[in-house]
Amino acid sequence: MVLSRVHFIAVAGMVLCLIPATPSRAGDVHVEPVTAYIDANIRAWVEDPIIISALKNQNAVHAHLTRAAIDALDATWRTEFVGNSRPLIDTVLGNPLSKFLRDKQAASGGVVTEIFVIDAKGLSVGESEMSSDYWQGDEPKWQKTYMTGSPALFVDAAEKDESTQTLQSQASLTVFDPQTGQRLGAITVGINLDAL
Repeated sequence: MVLSRVHFIAVAGMVLCLIPATPSRAGDVHVEPVTAYIDANIRAWVEDPIIISALKNQNAVHAHLTRAAIDALDATWRTEFVGNSRPLIDTVLGNPLSKFLRDKQAASGGVVTEIFVIDAKGLSVGESEMSSDYWQGDEPKWQKTYMTGSPALFVDAAEKDESTQTLQSQASLTVFDPQTGQRLGAITVGINLDAL
C-alpha cells in the first residue's frame, strides 16, 4: 500500500511521539535557572578591573609558553595537589584575584560552589577553591568559551558532587576586555542546583 504524503507525515509523527526523550534533553532543565542566576548575579562583576588586570598580566607572562611548558606546569600542579609543598598552587590561591573570587563565592549564600578565571592558554589565573589541575584548556569550560570567542553562556551538564552530595553545574563565559573587546580568557562558576 502506498501512503499519501499526509498519511506518511501523520504516521511519522506518531512514531516520533513514541521515542523517549534523550537523557541530555531531559537533563537540561537546569540550564534556564542557571542562566537566570548568572545573568542576575554574576555578569555584573565579570568585567571587574581585578579580573581584567589579572588576565592581562598573566596573558603577557604566558604569551610564549609552549605546549610542553604548559604540560610541565600542569604536572607540577597535579603533584602539588597531592603533596605537602604547594608553591605554584599557593601562588594562584594566594593572589588578590583568588581572594576576590572567594569573597564572591561567600556572598552567594551557598549557590556558588567554585569560581575559576582562566587565561588565554587555558591556565588558571585565580580560583576560589583549589582545583585538581592547572590547565583547563582540555575542558569544555574553556573550549566552548574562550576558544570559540563566543559571548554566549555555556552551561555544562548537571552532575552530583561526591564530596558535597549536591547536584551541580558549571557555567562559563568568555571574558572580554571592556575597552577593546578583545577576548582575554574565561570564567567558570560552579552552581549548586539544589540551592537555586
